[in-house]
Amino acid sequence: MTTNQTPIIVMGVSGSGKSTIGALLAEKLEQEFIDGDALHPEENRIKMAAGIALDDADRTPWLNNIGEKLSDSNKAGAPVIIACSALKRSYRDLIRSHEPDTLFVHLTGGKQLIGERMAARKHEFMPTSLLTSQLATLEEPSSDEHVLLAEVAHTPEQIVSDLLEALNH
Repeated sequence: MTTNQTPIIVMGVSGSGKSTIGALLAEKLEQEFIDGDALHPEENRIKMAAGIALDDADRTPWLNNIGEKLSDSNKAGAPVIIACSALKRSYRDLIRSHEPDTLFVHLTGGKQLIGERMAARKHEFMPTSLLTSQLATLEEPSSDEHVLLAEVAHTPEQIVSDLLEALNH
């Protein structure tokens, strides 16, 4: 077991493994895991299920909710790990406005690999057709952001092992 006192967002485009990595990391750190998809308003779910990309106005209430959950959990002394795409700098800034100590774990990988993973899974409201818009929206985290990078070509176990090592240093 490893000790972590930092709220974490596991970020990346759909299909990058946010939920898998987030849940496994939370298990190893003995923290609660929340899939950010569960925090979307119903209107967002309907749009995404129809293959319609969300705009910033759609995402703002969702990101505020995520930021509040991070802040509340951290204030309670039990920081959580949340899977959230957090594709734009402005989205990450909004989350950090609620909880400045948030660490972002950015899952990175090629379009082909992520597309293959998306095609092999069943997701209630995120069709493979939205991968291109997600990649176009993605703003890579800057060096001034509190972020760890993880390559999704590795196994989930290896990714989490590498993250645990980085968190311990």
